[in-house]
Amino acid sequence: MTGRTYRIGEAARLLKLESYVLRFWETEFAQLRPVRTPKGQRLYSDADLVLLRRIRTLLHERGMTIEGARRVLARECVDALPAGRSDRDAAEVLRLVERELVALRDVLTKTAR
Repeated sequence: MTGRTYRIGEAARLLKLESYVLRFWETEFAQLRPVRTPKGQRLYSDADLVLLRRIRTLLHERGMTIEGARRVLARECVDALPAGRSDRDAAEVLRLVERELVALRDVLTKTAR
């Protein structure tokens, strides 16, 4: 992970939320997967903070349910794909990205030791 990272307490303060809310959202939103240190501490990237702000907006400001927010985020992901791509293509892209991120996390974890 390059760039600035934030521990859960820092991220929560920046977002004006409680740490337990971030931990809960991590269980509810598949897109939110902060990197973990070898000791298990969550490290949020700037991209994670952007996603967290979007989730907060959908849930707290727009009053959406978690399921509704999930649908909006999924639609936004699909809308970001080039024209002509289907939902199935989007799901495959997400799987590939997730595999790449897991591989990167594993490499970073090994080099941090």
